[in-house]
Amino acid sequence: MSDRSSPTFVLIPGAGGSATYWYRLVEELRQRGRDAIAVGLPAADDSAGLAEYADAVVDAIGDRNRIVLVAQSMGGFTAPLVCERMPVELVVLLNAMVPALGESPGQWWENTGQPAAAAAYAASEGRPSGGAFDPLVEFFHDVPDEVRAVVFAEPEPVQSGAPFEKPWPLEKWPDVPTRFLQGRDDRFFPLELQRRVVRERLGIAVDEMPGGHLLALSRPRELADRLEGYLS
Repeated sequence: MSDRSSPTFVLIPGAGGSATYWYRLVEELRQRGRDAIAVGLPAADDSAGLAEYADAVVDAIGDRNRIVLVAQSMGGFTAPLVCERMPVELVVLLNAMVPALGESPGQWWENTGQPAAAAAYAASEGRPSGGAFDPLVEFFHDVPDEVRAVVFAEPEPVQSGAPFEKPWPLEKWPDVPTRFLQGRDDRFFPLELQRRVVRERLGIAVDEMPGGHLLALSRPRELADRLEGYLS
């Protein structure tokens, strides 16, 4: 049973907005007596942008008053908006996109140099680059087969282009303690890219752990250990 007097982990997914991404981490955290909420985002809604994504997170939090936000990938654009509205004690960015002032999620890729960084990392591993995006190669390369089957049994996530169009609306990162945790085997957002972007935009160091882009699916126990460690 979770303890409502202790912090609640509120888990924000990346593109596609599927709460299923977090199912293994939710189970792991709840086994430890933690309150954990996996948020689904209105990603298929062409009228929903970052503000509506933040609304979905706020609605999921409800009347809870001790919040740890864990934001995966594109969730890095949503988490700080939630901090403006809810009593957030800690933000953990997980293989995340870190926004800059006035930057839209659609601009982030070229602004940070992600395409070149991903291509260079692929070359270092002897993989081809420049072809069609393959989630099995980029995302699921270290996810167990049985877990991959659970995710692929769900309807394929649909991601509207709406949230990629408008600039991130905040003038600065919220005054909330923030940690950045990165899988050192991430093929989509390579570690060296993230180290540079996080240093330039947040002024903090990147914490590392083994694993690729989908740490909550590939290494939920190790990820839960790291989250528990941040609370102490």
